Amino acid sequence: MTEVAPPPSGTGCVECLETPDGWWFHLRRCVECGHVGCCNASVGQHASHHAREAGHPVATSFEPGEEWFWNYDAGESAKRVPLAPPRWRPEDQPAPGPDGRVPENWESLLHAE
Repeated sequence: MTEVAPPPSGTGCVECLETPDGWWFHLRRCVECGHVGCCNASVGQHASHHAREAGHPVATSFEPGEEWFWNYDAGESAKRVPLAPPRWRPEDQPAPGPDGRVPENWESLLHAE
C-alpha cells in the first residue's frame, strides 16, 4: 500500500492566522507533516521557512486545481505522492486571504517569486 501524506493543518497559513494582521497570497502544503503555509510571493513566506526549519523540503500547492509538487532544497519539481483530503483550500475561500485581513494595496506588497 502507498503511504498517504497527512491531512493539511487547516485551511489557511498557520503562522498568518496566528497574528491579527497576517494574510497570504497563495497557500502551500507540506507533504511530510501537512503544515499549510503561505507562498514565497506572500509577505511571510511561511511555507519555505517551514521547509528549511523543519527539514521538510517537499510541498504541494494548496490552491484549487493546482497539482504540482516542489522540492525547496533542490529548487525543482518533486515526485507526486498521494495526499489525505482535502486536496485544496475551500474553493469559496478567497485568495489572497483570509477575508477581511488583506490590505487594499496587497499587490504592491508581494515578493517576486
